[in-house]
Amino acid sequence: MKDSVTEEHLYLGFSHQYRDSIFPLHTSISLFLLSYCDCKLFKVFLVPTGEDVDDQFVTKSLLGDLEVHLISRCQLPVVVQSCCLPAVVVKDGKFCRAGLSVVLRYIIQKTYEADPSKKDVLELLGFKKTCLKACAEVSQWTRLCEISIPLAVEGFLKASPEQCHTIPPDILQLERKLGEPVRVHNDDKIRRQKLQQQKAGAKAAVPVLGEGATEEGKTVEMHEHPLPSLELSIAFSKLLVQEVSDAVNREAPQIRRTKTSDLPLLDHVFAEGLYFTLADIVLLPCIHQFLVSSKKQGKNMVNLPLISSWYRRVQEVPGVKKAAGKCNMELLQLPELMSASEEQLQDFSSVPDELEEENEDSHFIGGPRPTMTKLMENGIEAKFSPHPCPSWTLDWANLPSAVNPGEGKMSRDRAVRKQQQLNNLVAVVTKLAKPGDVIVDFCSGGGHVGIVLAHMMPSCQVVLIENKELSLMRAKDRSDELGLNNIWFIQANLDYFNGTFNIGVALHACGVATDMVIEHCIKARAAFVISPCCYGFIQNTVKFKYPRSHQFKEILSYKEHMILCRFADQTAVQLPPERRLIGKQCMGLVDLDRAWAAEERNYSVQVVSMEPESCSPKNNMIVGIPT
Repeated sequence: MKDSVTEEHLYLGFSHQYRDSIFPLHTSISLFLLSYCDCKLFKVFLVPTGEDVDDQFVTKSLLGDLEVHLISRCQLPVVVQSCCLPAVVVKDGKFCRAGLSVVLRYIIQKTYEADPSKKDVLELLGFKKTCLKACAEVSQWTRLCEISIPLAVEGFLKASPEQCHTIPPDILQLERKLGEPVRVHNDDKIRRQKLQQQKAGAKAAVPVLGEGATEEGKTVEMHEHPLPSLELSIAFSKLLVQEVSDAVNREAPQIRRTKTSDLPLLDHVFAEGLYFTLADIVLLPCIHQFLVSSKKQGKNMVNLPLISSWYRRVQEVPGVKKAAGKCNMELLQLPELMSASEEQLQDFSSVPDELEEENEDSHFIGGPRPTMTKLMENGIEAKFSPHPCPSWTLDWANLPSAVNPGEGKMSRDRAVRKQQQLNNLVAVVTKLAKPGDVIVDFCSGGGHVGIVLAHMMPSCQVVLIENKELSLMRAKDRSDELGLNNIWFIQANLDYFNGTFNIGVALHACGVATDMVIEHCIKARAAFVISPCCYGFIQNTVKFKYPRSHQFKEILSYKEHMILCRFADQTAVQLPPERRLIGKQCMGLVDLDRAWAAEERNYSVQVVSMEPESCSPKNNMIVGIPT
């Protein structure tokens, strides 16, 4: 096993303990993963929500075999104080990882790096290592696992018995998800195996941990189950590093000739499909608490047969019972339930799913002219304010090489255009900033904007926020080369940053990310300088509905606004000039809607074209100042 080079600190929130869990549930989930991975690489701190820090009020048995320290919020590293917990930071460092999914994925990666024999731990990240990688702001699945279900269970536990008669909608949504067909890599082959098994009427042996089995050594007993179980065989053979038998793998000629559309669909074994992943680790402590509470209230789980089956199946995974035991989590032994009937599944599908209802009209045909004409008839056209400093430029030739975006794999032409884009943003930020200001570079990527700002304005504190670890690590390497002391790095989704700041900046924030950045700035009463991008990815989300402003809402439907967004992406240089002009006008209208929405919240906002416009097909810049 490799030695850890630098000590890293893991900070977990602590509000209270109840039965066999520590709350918030994000903390119980984190502790459960540490136990499952047998990970001792982090110095773990509990951060009480109150001011008093008392070692005696945490039951030690809930912490597994971990040594856990208590620390008050005011004692946290300053960069961590700007983030929601859980969070990981290198001791005395300025690189912070925050938010449940980011932290859990990091724990898995560090565990495997320290001990490469733990391949089962790495497999938790799923196919292409993408499990819960998409941020909750854009992925409904990540949001359900990371945010909605933990909050729903916490709310259920706090509610009075009278309020607990109904199952929380988010739990029903999980039940519905478990009933959906599974799509996995290479599923055509697996579906043909399933068809062959069905035709043969085979009964597969399902590996199940018996009472005499030891999870530590992965010893497993085989029991005959009467249910068709190709999915189970495949799932558990992967967990136990076994191969599905050759007899199952060989396909009969008539099976090979079967059309893909005629193949049977695959059933869920675990939360994301056939394989045990981080999603199951996240859901288990939550669903466990919900089931324990429901059982105490005498509730029958007949309406949740798929969740009940999943809960039983997860317990069969090697290492789960041992990890639960370390955390003093007494897993329930539930009876087998009948599968949900068609009527029940229909009930599940009637659970309000606002996104589906609102986005069902997002598939459309037609051009932007009728929508633009409709706005014009109401006196609305794209408006661009004069550039506040069109000829301002950085002295790139005399800046250190690590400041220059051209350092790397960028072509010379692209590097010049990137410099021109940075000239525009840095010029405006320089006019707005005062000594001591905190400037946040949202969606920072490799730090092109933030590093220039930190170098040019040493009296300001610059914070880079980015969800992609590799991009942020590249930014930190450049910062280290420059010896910058006024810069922090936070790997997190935007929602997990809650620090105060004075100016928010973003270069080419993709789709809805532009609106998220604007919203963060408005909440902080901070100025913003944002260059939007990927207008075609804009769509209604849980938090954002389009159009944004009252003026646009009174004239355009969601579908009409989406037409503008799609055509706003038609600005590539290889397109005909007429089409690019329409694309630019659509960009202007979409950003005008954003500007007016911000003005409704007491901001002065201008939409400006970058100079020169050839620096990027996406050359709009939205500048907002609180009034």
